[in-house]
Amino acid sequence: MDLERASLGMGERPALLVVDMINGFTDADCPLGCDCPEVVAANARLVDAFHAAKLPVVFTTVVYHDAGQARVFRARIDALNVLTPDSDWVRVDDRLDVREGDILLEKQWASAFHKTDLDAQLRALGVDSLVVTGLTTSGCVRATAVDGLQYDYRVVVPREAVGDRNPDAHAANLFDLHAKYADVVALADVLEML
Repeated sequence: MDLERASLGMGERPALLVVDMINGFTDADCPLGCDCPEVVAANARLVDAFHAAKLPVVFTTVVYHDAGQARVFRARIDALNVLTPDSDWVRVDDRLDVREGDILLEKQWASAFHKTDLDAQLRALGVDSLVVTGLTTSGCVRATAVDGLQYDYRVVVPREAVGDRNPDAHAANLFDLHAKYADVVALADVLEML
């Protein structure tokens, strides 16, 4: 039996939170990556729309500066060890328009909130809701969306702007996110809400 839920949409001042749209995840040549030009294109449209509306845009990347950071996570998924500061894998995909004034947040775990100052930065900007996009739906997107709710933000996930290497995991996680933690909607709906 499905839980009853309310759709909350976006608040008065949403921020776009672009999770790990970095070369290491958007380039299939990286062991962590997949070929997802449609997800990149959807994110590019959202980035442009948020810039045009003069609303905050946050990009996350995963960077490991030393062996002690997220050591259990990295022991579990050895491919994460390619995400070093001097690697092109940690750079935001060039197809996305990163501008001066956008936030670039380094993280080491799945959630953009875990052991970062993201919440403080969002509060300082007066943000009351999040549009969470990026890669991967079953990993960092899900963890960030769940934590967004746990930090009392309304969370919206545009389904065309998230992706996963595993289509079954992608579908299952979108279903679960929509059931409990976020409004999973069409990209066109988010653009219209703006």
